[in-house]
Amino acid sequence: MADDRALLDRGLEVTKQLWGERSGGGGMPAQKLAPDFFKMVTEFCFGGFWSRPGLDLRSRSLCTVAQLAALGKTNELKGHLMGALNLGIKREELIEVLMQTSQYAGIPAAVQALSAAAEVLGEDG
Repeated sequence: MADDRALLDRGLEVTKQLWGERSGGGGMPAQKLAPDFFKMVTEFCFGGFWSRPGLDLRSRSLCTVAQLAALGKTNELKGHLMGALNLGIKREELIEVLMQTSQYAGIPAAVQALSAAAEVLGEDG
């Protein structure tokens, strides 16, 4: 379907901006296990939602980081923190977003997110 191809192309463009050459390469064991699922994620999530005109990628990235932190999804959070850095979002901004999470998702969620972020962002700059 032409629409599916357009969604996939837009999704691949977004993931390339987030993760560069690592995007779509099947690097995660889950991607190797279920490549069709991740193709659908690329089409639907990144091609359909991340590509919408209402927010820029930077804003969507910050929203995603906050949501993943609030939900305690630390594996996905680490990946999206790397993507945020690739978009030019500063380390200090990401730390502030994760600290803000404490006010709405609780201190334990923020501590868990900051612990995960320490692996990606480094502990001391």
